[in-house]
Amino acid sequence: MSSCTRISAKLLERQLDGGRMSRRDFMKFCGIVAAAMGMEASFGATVAQALESKKRPSVIYMHGAECTGCTEALLRSVDPYIDVLIMEIISLDYSETIMAAAGHASHLALEKAMKNPEGYVCTIEGAIPMRQGGVYGQVGGETMLSLFARVAGGAKAVIAMGSCACYGGIQAAEPNPSGAVGVGEALAAMGIKPINIAGCPPNPINYIGTVVHLLTKGMPVLDTVGRPKMFFGNTVHDKCERRKHFDAGEFAPSFESQQARDGWCLHLLGCRGPYTYNNCPTAQFNQTNWPVRAGAPCIGCSEPGFWDLLAPFNRDVRMKGEKA
Repeated sequence: MSSCTRISAKLLERQLDGGRMSRRDFMKFCGIVAAAMGMEASFGATVAQALESKKRPSVIYMHGAECTGCTEALLRSVDPYIDVLIMEIISLDYSETIMAAAGHASHLALEKAMKNPEGYVCTIEGAIPMRQGGVYGQVGGETMLSLFARVAGGAKAVIAMGSCACYGGIQAAEPNPSGAVGVGEALAAMGIKPINIAGCPPNPINYIGTVVHLLTKGMPVLDTVGRPKMFFGNTVHDKCERRKHFDAGEFAPSFESQQARDGWCLHLLGCRGPYTYNNCPTAQFNQTNWPVRAGAPCIGCSEPGFWDLLAPFNRDVRMKGEKA
């Protein structure tokens, strides 16, 4: 068992008390993954077969310049819980945030994980500082740029987790003092083209679905900015439950209004759904809710450069070049 599986006494106690995922719940989860991937229900059995393999995918999860919000989204995954996710679905062999090891012990864990004979998938969360050779972001005395290049260079596949890793995120917003960029731009010279799981944070199901696709079908089809089309093929606006009010010209005048509570469109309150590609309305977070249903406008967090291009949020500000 890797050090990452020793998350907390509470989670381990649940495991020892028989808290493993039931077969019924596991198959339900596989069906959810299949649906998120845009597959028919029968594909759930293929998902289950891939995840039940004794050679579970080994994952090395790196952290760059970020707020750890993407990991927080994974930690709050309910179906399945995080301990089931990393013990029974994938093999998370290195993650600085949730592993027990620290210092030299964590470095040894990383080196061991990189020697896995079955190979590994490298996941990077966070932007990579580039200014002055990357000195503004370091792990254990090594720049993130150097470390990530070394780990990603030997991986079967590289996944950029969250908009910071995909496109630089808030670290890359003006004036970007550290010269932060996304993984694809930072490691382009090595020929590395990551799979971008965009969002701030992204839905964990999109991450798991990508790993499943790599196991069952290989590299997923990507859009022009590196996102899997199976998750980012439609705009938020396309599938939004408030869309009927948009089409009827019914826009909430304020967040406190009865119209907002009645589900009227939030476009005049700053919703960026028409410009944002993501599956939030259909996948939802923990299959429960998503921002617009909860009454908050979409801020376009899965789009490149959204901090600069789509701000200020909660205002009816048009995209650059868009006609009013």
